[in-house]
Amino acid sequence: MMLNCLFALIALPFVAALLTAVLGLTRPSAPAWVAGGSSVIGLVLLALAATAADLPGASIVQIPWLPALGLTLALRLDGLSLLFAGLILAMGGLIVLYARYYLGAGDHAGRFFTSLLLFMGAMLGIVLSENLLLLVMFWELTSLTSFLLISFWQHRQEARAGARMALTITGMGGLALFGGVLLLGQVAGSYELSAVLAAAPRIQASPWFTPSLILILLGALSKSAQFPFHFWLPNAMAAPTPVSAYLHSATMVKAGIFLLMRLFPVFSPNEWWFALVGGAGLITFLLGAYTAQFQQDLKGLLAYSTLSHLGLITLLLGFGTPLAAVAAVFHLINHATFKASLFMVAGIVDHETGTRDLRRLGGLARFMPHTATLAVVAAAAMAGVPLLNGFISKELFFGAAVDHARALGSAWLLPVLVTIGGAWSVAYALKFVLGTFFGAPSPDLPTQPHEPPRAMRLPIDLLVALCLALGLLPTVLIGGLLSGAVAALLQAPAPAFSLALWHGWNAPLGMSAAAIVGGILFYRLRRPLQRGHDQLLGRLSAARIFWRLHHALESGAAQLTVRIDQGRLQPMLLATLLSAVFATGLGFVRFTAPLIGTAPAPATDWLTALGMIGLMGISLIVVIVHRARLIALLWVAALGLGVSLLFLRFSAPDLALTQLSVEAITMVLMLLALRHLPAQSHAEPLPRRLRDGLLALGIGGGITLLTGAIMTRQTETIAAYFLANSLSGGGGHNVVNVILVDFRGYDTFGEISVLALAALSVFALLEHLTVPKPAGHPQALRLAQAPLFQSFLPILFPLTILFAVFLLLRGHNAPGGGFIAGLVAAAALLLVYLGFGAQKSARWLPLSTQGALSLGLGLALMTGLAALLFQRPFLTSTFGHWHLPLIGEIELASAMVFDFGVFFVVLGATMMMLTRLAAIPETPTARGNS
Repeated sequence: MMLNCLFALIALPFVAALLTAVLGLTRPSAPAWVAGGSSVIGLVLLALAATAADLPGASIVQIPWLPALGLTLALRLDGLSLLFAGLILAMGGLIVLYARYYLGAGDHAGRFFTSLLLFMGAMLGIVLSENLLLLVMFWELTSLTSFLLISFWQHRQEARAGARMALTITGMGGLALFGGVLLLGQVAGSYELSAVLAAAPRIQASPWFTPSLILILLGALSKSAQFPFHFWLPNAMAAPTPVSAYLHSATMVKAGIFLLMRLFPVFSPNEWWFALVGGAGLITFLLGAYTAQFQQDLKGLLAYSTLSHLGLITLLLGFGTPLAAVAAVFHLINHATFKASLFMVAGIVDHETGTRDLRRLGGLARFMPHTATLAVVAAAAMAGVPLLNGFISKELFFGAAVDHARALGSAWLLPVLVTIGGAWSVAYALKFVLGTFFGAPSPDLPTQPHEPPRAMRLPIDLLVALCLALGLLPTVLIGGLLSGAVAALLQAPAPAFSLALWHGWNAPLGMSAAAIVGGILFYRLRRPLQRGHDQLLGRLSAARIFWRLHHALESGAAQLTVRIDQGRLQPMLLATLLSAVFATGLGFVRFTAPLIGTAPAPATDWLTALGMIGLMGISLIVVIVHRARLIALLWVAALGLGVSLLFLRFSAPDLALTQLSVEAITMVLMLLALRHLPAQSHAEPLPRRLRDGLLALGIGGGITLLTGAIMTRQTETIAAYFLANSLSGGGGHNVVNVILVDFRGYDTFGEISVLALAALSVFALLEHLTVPKPAGHPQALRLAQAPLFQSFLPILFPLTILFAVFLLLRGHNAPGGGFIAGLVAAAALLLVYLGFGAQKSARWLPLSTQGALSLGLGLALMTGLAALLFQRPFLTSTFGHWHLPLIGEIELASAMVFDFGVFFVVLGATMMMLTRLAAIPETPTARGNS
């Protein structure tokens, strides 16, 4: 039951996202209902999974995915993942309800909720992943989906810039995280989290410990916007307020915190842990609290306060003690409740007044008393006022700081610093409440303020009530959940802790009182402090430094591109070939054995040798006549045909068919390109010809030597494995096809995905291209729409399509397959296109090129997902024999469905590129450049 619930929980947001994308096109109100319903269903699934799980321990369910690479679709449910998944789903449901009333009539609700659900699914994947590689995959997906959410208002330049900044920082952090996870998995011997946690002593003793720690911390700290990566979060405030409330209170920025908690037992015993994690947390805590009190934008103030509280949690984790871990987890829960409610209050103020500028706000409590009350309670919780949840977690934080300071031998510095940070927190909480809701009403408001709809306030009502309840009855409400989460964090029983409001007269209580008094004093002195800040530290901007570096990198890349890409093919080929020669030469630097081995050369007959000599002769002819483009192309076609015969001679009929099909399509492609080129290319100067000749001889000779070195050495290949297992393991006699669609199906799936992307890229590049019409078109290129040509098409087309279907259906057991069949079918459709033109040939084409691409990728993907449903690795195929009346016994293999997907992708991609090239318009006659 737990297996089904957890996998359904992961799949639910992605399925719902697809549904919202479709429904959003016709029914604007449907996406909110789908998104809200998926959150509720997700909470039910999580509750069912938790009931069936072996809590407080860890319950793991898994399906093999790519076992050879150590990647499994493994999910883990323990106290920590249960807490985070519950926060993601519960907060997601409240945000959906709030966003339903926040979004305006001009906002695309379908696109918004689709992106939100994709992000929710990615976050659930992070917190429920047992496999670290799977976690990294979901980690990167959160960066991509958050980019879509932050840039939702695409017409705003600040939204686009903030999204780019967030993606750049978190994307670079994700790359570092990937490197750290690879090192960690290699040291532990597995990428499963359970194995990594069990191997903690071995990891700590490894020389790769420090590099893996640094790389993983780069990923975690950048994701959670910790110093020095803190600047991206305030610049992401251009997103809609529901996005800010969700990403920056309970999800996106908490992903880095979750990773620190997840790997806490592995890294925290090392002395570098406090220096790096604690240092980053302390700086971020103080920097965020200091800067927040000088912000004039409500969301900007909350953004910097989020930085501060994230720094507080990171500092607690940096202490590395069990009680500090308790405080970190408890404050994480509290921060989600009061920060999300305050973001939504800021959104209501903006929504109902038309501004978030504190210099234009004031006195809104007269017009919005209910919202003002909610804001006062939530801000008090953020400031750590007694009787609210923020006070208890702040007391635990101060206590942990005092204990750690004593352990360091410095009993006053750390407590003083965190008390100052607490005072700044009180100051910006006062500024948020008093500057917005109290004082004289502002006469300079774009809109007359009023209370929002009741349903829009409901999420804030629930969160503020939770702030009160957790402040008064924390142990009763979440004591068990907190203990389970801390036990999962520590991988040990949770320590004894107390969440009582009163712990007697002690240092943390005195620090709390000093923070409140100091915060009131800072607020009263806000105007002179503001002037001093604006003249000194306010001029510093990490974002400005980022954009300068960004611009410098772009300028450098542009200059490098100009130097390499001169609009001519020869310099680019020269750079590519020289790079290949250099990279190959590095492999021979320490090579001391003779280049040519001792294995005898393979025997050959005189006919094969004569054919090879003929191919070399044709190659020389192409070099000699290359200026006559059409003649050279015909000789190249002859060369390709000869290579096909050579493949056939060496018993490779699949390669021969593929080469022949590619040759036919390439001929059409080149003929279409020749329409836009002069018949003759210009003569090159003698020095260039000498240079190119020497380069060709050098590279050709080097490849010849390298080929000889390989072929004259005894090597053990994996061909015997495929020959022995093709029929028994893949159900097919055609070893090549079985390799492509079964044994190496994952590679083929990646290749057809790249092919589809390449086709779309070519289509986009050629979409608005026009070229000059050169003089002297070769008449041989004007076959299209000739009467004789058209008269043969009704016969050629069905025969060619029938041949393509024949090759497709026989491919699993005889030469053929989806790739070859796709090229043959594309050739048939292209003949129709060339013969009758785009409009008349439309009725001949049963499927658009975009439809063929989508169908092919969909079939390939469904073949892989079907295997997961039966708890088999992705793209695992099966086969069987059936007896049909009148037909007899037949064999069917699921890999054939995958081959159908390859067929449609190749067909769609080829047609998309060729038809787009054929449709390039020409300007009036002009002499083109060669």
